[in-house]
Amino acid sequence: MMKRFALIVLAVAPLCAFNAPAVCAQPFPMIDQLAQKVVQKYQNSSCQQLAEERSQPRAPRGEMEQRAIAVLRSDQQMRMEFINRVAAPVANKLFECGLIP
Repeated sequence: MMKRFALIVLAVAPLCAFNAPAVCAQPFPMIDQLAQKVVQKYQNSSCQQLAEERSQPRAPRGEMEQRAIAVLRSDQQMRMEFINRVAAPVANKLFECGLIP
């Protein structure tokens, strides 16, 4: 039984490396969408836009954003997955723009 499981894992692992969604679905589809939205915002913004945005007071959060933050605060695994997906692209953009040392 263990050999079969190992063979299945070895057969499926290469497919997951190439993002075959039917074979290895993501455990947090909501996080996929949210992380993609955040990363795209930073990738599509100019350094000047990001600097201006950071200098202005924070606008009130919308209902969807509040719910997403509440979910991330209540579910540690989901929060870790989100941060793992957005941290590097956001930090790289901020570094390139000179907004972090």
